Amino acid sequence: VQLQAFGGGVVQAGGYLRLSCAYSGPASKYAKGWFRQAPGKEREFVAAITWSGGTTYYADSVKGRFTISRDNDKNTVNLQMNSLKPEDAAVYYCAARRGPVNSGGLPSRNMYNYWGQGTLVTVSS
Repeated sequence: VQLQAFGGGVVQAGGYLRLSCAYSGPASKYAKGWFRQAPGKEREFVAAITWSGGTTYYADSVKGRFTISRDNDKNTVNLQMNSLKPEDAAVYYCAARRGPVNSGGLPSRNMYNYWGQGTLVTVSS
């Protein structure tokens, strides 16, 4: 399974970006998640989606602003980020989970089996 995140860039506060993560192998049947890591901080959960796309999960800090979606035909999972804030600036990583998803969602790094390289998001104030 390979994951590659792309779409990062520089945006002004209040603006938007759309990140995508292309995956290969059997990952179309895996749940996917996005995490982010700002300098000097722990990598934190942002959003996740089940393999069918029927259920999504979000960190409280991004609810109402970010939307995760997936296109299994195109083998991509996307993160639409609106109303960006300076505190959203980070390296964003996509990840995949091989196993089932329980009712608690996928908020922890150790729930994921595969990780892609990150893409940098910079938000200027």
